[in-house]
Amino acid sequence: MSADTVGAQYVAEFIDGPLEGEFDHRALVGGKPEQRVGMVAAVDGLESLFWYDAVDEREVAGELRVRFSFDAGDSDPVESDDEND
Repeated sequence: MSADTVGAQYVAEFIDGPLEGEFDHRALVGGKPEQRVGMVAAVDGLESLFWYDAVDEREVAGELRVRFSFDAGDSDPVESDDEND
């Protein structure tokens, strides 16, 4: 990673939903963090698409951090199918 790209990223912090507690380094878009991100994750072995919306942003130790909240309405359902286990 070059010095030019270090300042062109931020840390996304997922505060709820299926990715709660996860962090992701993401690139700034047009010099700004995204306001909405789609994340693909496996739940019970099935890939699902989860949408998150930016809640707020702050600087921590010189690094931009943006907190994202889960948008259950637009995301794939998160249901465990225990009958097939």
